[in-house]
Amino acid sequence: MDAPPPAAALQSLPCAVVFDFDGTLAELVLDFDEMKRRVAWIAAEFLLPAPVPGPTPVLEWIDAMRAEIDGRCGHDAGVHFFFQAHAAVTAMELEAALVGRLFEGARPLLVRLRQAGTRVGVITRNCDAAVRQVFPDLDACCDAFLPRNSVRHVKPHPQHLLQALELLRCPPGDALMVGDHPMDVTTALRAGTRAAGVASGRVSMQTLAEAGAHLVAPDAPALFAHLFQT
Repeated sequence: MDAPPPAAALQSLPCAVVFDFDGTLAELVLDFDEMKRRVAWIAAEFLLPAPVPGPTPVLEWIDAMRAEIDGRCGHDAGVHFFFQAHAAVTAMELEAALVGRLFEGARPLLVRLRQAGTRVGVITRNCDAAVRQVFPDLDACCDAFLPRNSVRHVKPHPQHLLQALELLRCPPGDALMVGDHPMDVTTALRAGTRAAGVASGRVSMQTLAEAGAHLVAPDAPALFAHLFQT
């Protein structure tokens, strides 16, 4: 196991904190490799040889295959594939949500941040229904929630985060993005916010630091623990 890098610490609470969901606030149970296999099986109806999953994230891969199907088979075929593929992704998200759970410290952290005057947002590439299955009282614990189906551009596109910050009435330079994946770090850097990486998903603190995170910690509550000491 890589040794974690020296961890910088927050000196004060930011105006707003925007969290990723899966792997950051909740246990990550989605099997993204299986998700890509299911999408490839759907694409094989239109593209031969069947597409082989690679490193491209599934949503962007769907868009790329739709464009290819549009060119080869026509617009209607591309639309048909697109909706079938997204239905398969959503079905897997909902299946995972049935066994998903919030991390023990997630809800108290969001509540404590809001009590301290920090605005709290959640952005995710997951769908609304799956997140609410795991976190039914989400709206009572945050000030802005933007799942995949509420935005035009999902992270790592910076607009996903910037749209949340508009709702939170916080300039990027005064905000912090917290996530468990280099994609979250990239989103923060592109949007002009500070980036915090947490190793509660499947990525080490070392890797998150190498991706450019300004702060790293084992989990989200650990980022703020020293600020809430009484």
